Amino acid sequence: MKHFAALLALCSLSLTAVSLHADSLNVLGNAGNFAVLGATTVTNTGTTVLSGNLGVAPGTSITGFPPGIVTNGAVHDNDAVAMQAQIDALAAYTSLASLPFTHDLTGQDLGGLTLTPGVYFFSSSAQLTSALTLDFQGLSNQSFVFQIGSTLTTASASMIDLINQGLNDSVYFQVGSSATLGTTTSFVGTIVANQSITLNTGASINCGNALALHGAVTLDTNVISACTTDGGPVTPPVSPVPEPGTLPLLATGILAAGGAIRRKFAA
Repeated sequence: MKHFAALLALCSLSLTAVSLHADSLNVLGNAGNFAVLGATTVTNTGTTVLSGNLGVAPGTSITGFPPGIVTNGAVHDNDAVAMQAQIDALAAYTSLASLPFTHDLTGQDLGGLTLTPGVYFFSSSAQLTSALTLDFQGLSNQSFVFQIGSTLTTASASMIDLINQGLNDSVYFQVGSSATLGTTTSFVGTIVANQSITLNTGASINCGNALALHGAVTLDTNVISACTTDGGPVTPPVSPVPEPGTLPLLATGILAAGGAIRRKFAA
């Protein structure tokens, strides 16, 4: 009987893990609808194109739109939508930072690496100087989480390649201070930075977000495409089939994130 009860408990935990991770795009809450979200200011130079919302809160300064363009979204200048997005971005930052890491990459360059899903930890700064390959191994509901203690910096023309993707896969960079993308960097995933985010000329973020919790977002002729917008997913919604191999990592993430995150996703 004890074994049966333990099995039921394990199944319950596994189902919760699948439920949370299968809706992985919602880990950001309302912040996931924002291509760019700044705290103090958002400043743009050139013909930046954002697919998704543009916002700032609690600051009130958004400049450079136009010539910048916002598509599949709206501008939220210190309104209730932007304020809630900042609350949700902070919750996501805290949740991502609390995950137990599976690999310590402190002191290593992300450039030239090929990685599989997991939580990757840097005690201080992280750099990307060439191409980083993220291999989802053909599985659905997989996540890459990069926990970076201080700064994230990419070199000019660096890039992130995704291979063997499934459904509802995701990439997150939780940055302890600020992130700077070099010129023409081709980036993928969501950056949640404690301070500021700068995209130099021609840098792009595909299926991701630039979310600054306490500082500015500075843009210069960039392209940023959020995975979701206020009107729903940019791409057609799918009904993911969770892969059994994802359960151990997901269960660990849930234990770390705690009951508050469970209540958030249940709402």
